[in-house]
Amino acid sequence: MEKYLQTAQDLLINYAPKVVMALAILLIGLFVIKIVINSSTKIMAKRGVDITLQKFLANLGGWALKILLIIAVISKLGVETTSFAAILAAAGLAVGLALQGSLANFAGGVLIMIFKPFKIGDLVEAQGQIGVVKEIEIFTTKLTGLSNREIIIPNGSLSNGNIINYTTEGTRRVDLVIGVSYDADIKKTKEVLMNVLTSHPKILKTPTPGVTVLELADSSVNFAVRPWCETANYWDVYFDVTENAKLALDEAGIEIPYPHRVNINK
Repeated sequence: MEKYLQTAQDLLINYAPKVVMALAILLIGLFVIKIVINSSTKIMAKRGVDITLQKFLANLGGWALKILLIIAVISKLGVETTSFAAILAAAGLAVGLALQGSLANFAGGVLIMIFKPFKIGDLVEAQGQIGVVKEIEIFTTKLTGLSNREIIIPNGSLSNGNIINYTTEGTRRVDLVIGVSYDADIKKTKEVLMNVLTSHPKILKTPTPGVTVLELADSSVNFAVRPWCETANYWDVYFDVTENAKLALDEAGIEIPYPHRVNINK
């Protein structure tokens, strides 16, 4: 028992200072890394670096500095850095094979930063999701959905799939289909619908809004109603035109067909 106690005492005397120093290096290092990342972000902001690139570089730099800090802490504990580097390389190969998806996501993040199909604040549609780009990280991109949900998409699948950016052009066309009865006068219907478009304050004058006959359906004549608006006003225009068109057609005595039920029990 005395032998074991002596051994434990020797280990404590030999390694306690190293452990304390390692913990001190870890805590101080994390604090310094936080300061460095915050300072570099402020410098990039002052120099006009795109906010998307700012966040990506800060994220990447933070991970790189933390890896170096871990190596320094392990070295302080007495582990040879050369041996650790060899172990890290072997482990990196094994981890790389096991985490091919993560590496693909990292590569996807780099491609997004190089080609910039979108930036923070853009409204995009990708991987079956629609939302405003909130943040582009090393492995994932975060969107804020239209119903204020957070959507996280892996960068690998995002960079390899179709991306629709609704913000880039600044304007959008609202595509509506409105059907009226076959008894309705086509010219009068077009005039009523066009008045709805031209009287709306958020619909652009250029490009010119359009109202055309789209198809002769089974029970209605369908009109393609195509106003243009700024991207930010899309849903306001969509809902307003839908409502105002119904009110205007009713006022003009133009029927919008709908299924009728007949009570055969009478």
